[in-house]
Amino acid sequence: MRTWRIKEESVIPGFSITLGMTMMYLGLIVLLPLSMIFLNTSTMSFSDFWQTVTSPRVVASYQLSIGAALAAALINGVFGLILSWVLVRYQFPGKRVIDGLIDLPFALPTAVAGIALTTIYSTDGWVGQYLALLGIRVAFTPLGVMTALIFIGLPFVVRMVEPVLRDLNKEMEEASSSLGASGFHTFTKVILPVLVPALLSGVSLAFARALGEYGSVVFISGNMPMKTEITPLLIMNQLEQFNYEGATAIAAVMLLFSFFLLFVMNLIQWWASRRHT
Repeated sequence: MRTWRIKEESVIPGFSITLGMTMMYLGLIVLLPLSMIFLNTSTMSFSDFWQTVTSPRVVASYQLSIGAALAAALINGVFGLILSWVLVRYQFPGKRVIDGLIDLPFALPTAVAGIALTTIYSTDGWVGQYLALLGIRVAFTPLGVMTALIFIGLPFVVRMVEPVLRDLNKEMEEASSSLGASGFHTFTKVILPVLVPALLSGVSLAFARALGEYGSVVFISGNMPMKTEITPLLIMNQLEQFNYEGATAIAAVMLLFSFFLLFVMNLIQWWASRRHT
């Protein structure tokens, strides 16, 4: 008969105290603040809640925030994979500089990033003035929102994929090539399945960060209602008007959607890991 244990045997003691500290930390830092959102929202009647979260302005902000965050995460998934491949597999001058620049969005204040992106991509900016000649506007458009989210989300994908790619056994690639497989077939059938779990993790983190991003987006978006107004900004507007119930109602919807989408992504990641093993 199999005996179930709540912990693995270890020569190092301390399970009870570390588990207690972990639960206390998670409860105070994560669960308690999140629960207050739903508790504050519960003071509203269902009709008021539904009217608040389904108003045209709020729905437009949902579409922009979720759509731009998802698009930015998918774009970062593609180019983050390419950038990771270049940094791991090739040697070239300036490689260390590029590798260091990837982490810049982590250290750079989001407000500074927003001002810099707005300056560069405005119609009279260094890049925006040339894009304007082609009829492409970035600043103060949904494209500008997506550009800012791509900027802040790229490091998540690169830093998740890079270690897995570095530890990948090259003998598998050589064996595939010696059996007559093309380079494309080797990449898609041998290399990519190993990278998929890490790639999905990076995309999930990039999406989660982009969904709640505020500082880098608020400048380049222009904050035009029904056009370039993101949901975090709308929540801030509600708080400035002392409409705490409305702010928490909108936040609760975004929180539930984030949980659902992250659950789906983790489910896909688990399925990919099981299939690979």
